[in-house]
Amino acid sequence: MKLTILAVGTKMPRWVDDAYQDYAKRFGRDVTLELKEIKPEKRGGGVTAEKGIAAEHERLVAAIPPRSRLVVMDERGRNWTSVKLAEGLKGWMEGGDDVCFIIGGADGLSDELKARADVLLQLSAMTLPHGMVRVMLAEQIYRAWSILNNHPYHRE
Repeated sequence: MKLTILAVGTKMPRWVDDAYQDYAKRFGRDVTLELKEIKPEKRGGGVTAEKGIAAEHERLVAAIPPRSRLVVMDERGRNWTSVKLAEGLKGWMEGGDDVCFIIGGADGLSDELKARADVLLQLSAMTLPHGMVRVMLAEQIYRAWSILNNHPYHRE
């Protein structure tokens, strides 16, 4: 199974890259977690938030792997537990689906992309730095995988 995180934003602080890589390398051979950074649209000079979101939308859609389930991170999305995420991951794996998680930019995501999502998922009701979202999402995906594999990482 291939899991992809598409994240608007580049040039993250080193701690973000290090923490993300720490979780990404923990999976077994049956799962690959890949991060694809999407260039954010520059703001200012007549580029409104709407124009920026539209430009980022095009880049995101072009980067979505074929035949992937879409899980869009959104502060108004479903608030799943780690166990519920594990159940979702299990269902996607059993269906032979790859999964693409999408993290938007500073101004959010297009309504069109949200409507296209198989799941709108909330990581937190609070606004979080986008680099931290990458790390927290990678950790939760790893936690879900560890739950499915009876690994002692997760404790109830």
